[in-house]
Amino acid sequence: MILSTIRMAIPPKKRDEALKVLKMTAEYSRVRPGCLCCYIYEDVQDAKIIMFKEMWRCREDMEQHLRSDEYRNILLVMEMAEKEPEIRFDTISSSAGIETVENARRLD
Repeated sequence: MILSTIRMAIPPKKRDEALKVLKMTAEYSRVRPGCLCCYIYEDVQDAKIIMFKEMWRCREDMEQHLRSDEYRNILLVMEMAEKEPEIRFDTISSSAGIETVENARRLD
């Protein structure tokens, strides 16, 4: 799995436009082959910060998305940012859920 994260500081005057574009793009991403999830987050401690996260089944699916016309919308939003956005692509080799917490708490 590949986790794509973009963290942007969007000026207040451009925030509504940026969110509108990101919401449309998220809807598109969610139906693309290989997209496992797509979320938009707002930072409750810094109103300028917006995060756009997508999880992809594999690198090939993600790269096809990065080449799509719709991904240009994300690039346009990144250009609205006050400073260079933080962009990460993390490869996830395994994942676990609540059982990790339960197992750790049993050790007490």
